[in-house]
Amino acid sequence: MTTKPVIVQTQYFTFDELRLENGEKLGPVTIAFETYGQLDARKANAVLILHALTGDAHAAFHHEGEKAPGWWDSMIGEGKAFDTNKYFVICSNVLGGCKGSTGPSSINPKTGKPYALDFPLITINDMVHCQKKLIDHLGIEQLLTVVGGSMGGQQALSWLVNYPKSIRSAIPIATTARHSPQQIAFNEAGRLAIMADPLWNSGHYYEGKPPDKGLAVARMVGHITYMSDVSMAEKFGRQKKWPSMGEKFTADFEVEGYLRYRGDNFVKRFDANSYLYITKAMDHFDGFAGKSVQDAFGHVVAKVLVIAFKSDWLYPAYQSKEIVKACKIAGLETSYCEVDSTYGHDAFLLEIEEETHLIQHFLKKILHDCEVSNGHKK
Repeated sequence: MTTKPVIVQTQYFTFDELRLENGEKLGPVTIAFETYGQLDARKANAVLILHALTGDAHAAFHHEGEKAPGWWDSMIGEGKAFDTNKYFVICSNVLGGCKGSTGPSSINPKTGKPYALDFPLITINDMVHCQKKLIDHLGIEQLLTVVGGSMGGQQALSWLVNYPKSIRSAIPIATTARHSPQQIAFNEAGRLAIMADPLWNSGHYYEGKPPDKGLAVARMVGHITYMSDVSMAEKFGRQKKWPSMGEKFTADFEVEGYLRYRGDNFVKRFDANSYLYITKAMDHFDGFAGKSVQDAFGHVVAKVLVIAFKSDWLYPAYQSKEIVKACKIAGLETSYCEVDSTYGHDAFLLEIEEETHLIQHFLKKILHDCEVSNGHKK
């Protein structure tokens, strides 16, 4: 018997103004979000899912009329890592995004046209400040956990530093406290590919054709970094797609065709300017806010689970170990697991069984501690 898919709708929360880290004011600001499961009477079972660079608020279940479920559906739902029978799960689209939250493609109230490059530069912390306003709007004083992979992990670290009393735990996955020169370089190559497209038009392309070719190349560059040498070899090998006579520089190899397919599909769902702004925010992120470890994490009492993957060369395990070391120096109760996976950076989306086991065990303890704490308060 086929199980009927659970249908969800994206919701929207708008507030008047946000003061950005750079001192500018932005408003009004709309944040798109979805929720799964039920908030308990004590509002103590809320989990905030933090998405990666090209993610959005649709983390699980199905939208009406769409075949594909949310991007982390394998982790969210009844009996899964984030069991919706136990937890109230929230996921919001980040500030600067293009899937319902305010970003460069949104209408600038001063001009009546899309912001384009008039949109201010934003930071990971700005994204998290918006999430905090959403959580306050939902009436939740303290989240059970914040969790995310890649850029989502950066946001989890930002929650630890900026709102230490508002979370009981954090689960940064396949991430870093600071981008390395190599990570910045890959992002810059993607940005330059977009800006080199003649249709980019200095960001003012919304009334014409978007810079699809540049954005597709940026996605191709990014996607190469998400996989590993082993996973590429296993998936494609050197299999060829032979071109017809007379054609040159076509997608001869399977891997070339795959990258072109990924790039061509990506431009249908993402905005080029959002890609520029969000990657820049990732590059400038400093998980310790320029402070010493003790100053950054001095007021944190949350427990931390850090997960890394051995074949991840975009966010190598040594960067996760640096986070663990910093947490332990600050006296935080911290667990670390390095998963033996061949999937590369994409492993945080694919190693479902291992992640489920680790997260279920971790959250079971956090939930137990929460119940004991509430029992003592009584």
